[in-house]
Amino acid sequence: MSNTTAWILLAIAGILEFIWATGLKYSEGFTKLWPSVFTLITMGISFYLLSLSMKVLPVGVSYTVWTGIGAVGAIIIGFVVFKEPLSLMKLVFLGMIVGGILGLKFIES
Repeated sequence: MSNTTAWILLAIAGILEFIWATGLKYSEGFTKLWPSVFTLITMGISFYLLSLSMKVLPVGVSYTVWTGIGAVGAIIIGFVVFKEPLSLMKLVFLGMIVGGILGLKFIES
């Protein structure tokens, strides 16, 4: 697998991470069947893609980027879908996470 393919798989895995986190909210503690099934499926695919990316990329970079994408996505989904407050300080720290993800990408390319 090429380095580029590993990064693409890692990006998809990170996107699926905040998707399953959103599903987790809708599952209401795994008490709702279909949101729970959706969450478990997306969680499994996300972990699988993360594991594939780790065949090429360092574990620290892979895991950090995966959780970073998930964190950024979860904050955005929280703001857009769940109407959670988004302060200036949250935006500043969100920008720091994005900067860290991009920095790790560029030093590992």
